[in-house]
Amino acid sequence: MLEIRDLIVNYGSIAAIQNLSVKVEQGSIVTLVGANGAGKSTTLRAISGLIKPQSGSILFNGENIAGLPPHRIVALGLAHAPEGRMIFANLTVMENLLMGAYLRRDRASFPKELEYIFAIFPRLKEREKQVAGTLSGGEQQMLAIGRALMSKPKLLMLDEPSLGIAPILVKTIFEKIAEVNRQLGISILLVEQNANLALEVSSYGYVLETGCVILEDTSAALRENERVREAYLGGG
Repeated sequence: MLEIRDLIVNYGSIAAIQNLSVKVEQGSIVTLVGANGAGKSTTLRAISGLIKPQSGSILFNGENIAGLPPHRIVALGLAHAPEGRMIFANLTVMENLLMGAYLRRDRASFPKELEYIFAIFPRLKEREKQVAGTLSGGEQQMLAIGRALMSKPKLLMLDEPSLGIAPILVKTIFEKIAEVNRQLGISILLVEQNANLALEVSSYGYVLETGCVILEDTSAALRENERVREAYLGGG
């Protein structure tokens, strides 16, 4: 479904991504694990067209989308819930959700999709007329995911969904991520600082250091890998 080949992304003279190659198979959850500055968020931003790579290819269902503008990439079926959520703070919950469907023309199906989003995130239903900027961090993350789902994606990219969320809600968010993957068959590319959670919910993982993949394997194998355990999972 998604295949990144030899991707290079620079910020000025600084190499952020170096010859990165990553695959996401249809229906899978794949995670990128690494410390701050490893290039995880930059990878997602390059895939979604927010930054332009220097070289390499990003194949989405066989089409090279590297360098396409973001709205074209969203229209192809790729959605990005960014780090920090980036909701529209002055709009209501419902208005934010409808913004996620901005490029769609099949408005007749909106009620059914809203019903599904409200079923997995009941708090959003309770607060659908509330201004989004007044929501808690966890509720805003639910909204960011819901907004991305309203674009009807084939692949959903999630950047640090546990960031700034109360621990009691983090488990709920990750349960819902797995539920969306299982029930809707949406492929997910996950960036998450909490490596334990990321490897628990995903089927395959890549470990990044300074913009390079240094290790890749099934998530189960990575959880048992001594190097990964010591660096990212809190002990050997």
